[in-house]
Amino acid sequence: MVIDFSSLYEMPRSFEKLFDEFARASKGGYIRNATAGLNIVEDDENYYVDLLVPAVDPENIDLTISDKNLIIRGEVEKEAGKFFRQERGYGSFQRVITLNAPVDRDAVQATCENGILRVVLPKSEAVKPRKIAIS
Repeated sequence: MVIDFSSLYEMPRSFEKLFDEFARASKGGYIRNATAGLNIVEDDENYYVDLLVPAVDPENIDLTISDKNLIIRGEVEKEAGKFFRQERGYGSFQRVITLNAPVDRDAVQATCENGILRVVLPKSEAVKPRKIAIS
C-alpha cells in the first residue's frame, strides 16, 4: 500500500489560497499577486527570498524575523481617481515564510529594486555543509 504524503506538504499553500479568497472579498482591498510572486532559493551559504512588490514604496514594507519565521508586511496605497479598469489591488498584505533551518538573524539583509524585494538570510554555521576528513 502506497501512502501519498504530498498533500501534507501542500497544506500551507491550501491555507494561503483560502486566505486569498477571503482577502479578495475584503473591503479594504487586496494585492492580488502578493501570494503568487514569491521565490525561495538556497545555496550553501544563504537562503534568498524574492517577493514581487510592484508599486509598493519600500518605506511601506516591514520585515520581521523570529526563530522560525520571516514575516513580510506591506501596504499599497489606493490611487486617486475614477478607474476605468483596475487590476492592481491596494491595501495591506502579509507573507509568513517558515524557515526550515536556523539563520544568522544579525546578518539578514534586504533590498528593494525594480519592484522586487530580495531578502538574503545567511545560514547559521551549524547548518552549513562542511567537509569531514577521514583519518
